[in-house]
Amino acid sequence: MTATRIGILDAEALFIRRWGEMAAGWGISRTMAEIHALLYLAPRPLCMDDMMERLAISRGNASMNLRQLVNWGLIQRLHQRGDRKEYFQAETDVWQMFETIIRERKRREIEPILDTLERCRTLVAKDRTGAGKTAAAAESYERRFAAILEFFTTMNTAFEAMFRLGPRGVSAAAKFLQEHAKKT
Repeated sequence: MTATRIGILDAEALFIRRWGEMAAGWGISRTMAEIHALLYLAPRPLCMDDMMERLAISRGNASMNLRQLVNWGLIQRLHQRGDRKEYFQAETDVWQMFETIIRERKRREIEPILDTLERCRTLVAKDRTGAGKTAAAAESYERRFAAILEFFTTMNTAFEAMFRLGPRGVSAAAKFLQEHAKKT
């Protein structure tokens, strides 16, 4: 094996490991992230057998995580003429990939918490008209629910703006914010 090939394999292994560690911190299966990382780097579509061998994972684990990655829209299933195996290929446009991840995370996590916060505020409002400790506690809860709701709403608005601006717009906005931050 040449030194260049060894460097590529080392870089691949390091990226796959770090991608898996990062995703595990987000509450996403490490194996799901490692499969995604492998497919992202792969110069050609891979079949499940290739992934199982490269990542030392079982067929069931590979199958379950591939299905989730397809459901998230991060990879696509491909068929090659004359081959009965299914092949998989990852989205390689980084902006599209992160937009897909953010949209899915919003759908699964942010939207439910926004709904929950609104319901909590409605429930607390019933006790706000009371007297004494109950009214004081209700006001305190209401302030805290309002603060966290404002945060999530602001982040939701920022993500939507990012999607509308696209890569060039986000880069320009980031440069503007960086310059503004230097002045303050």
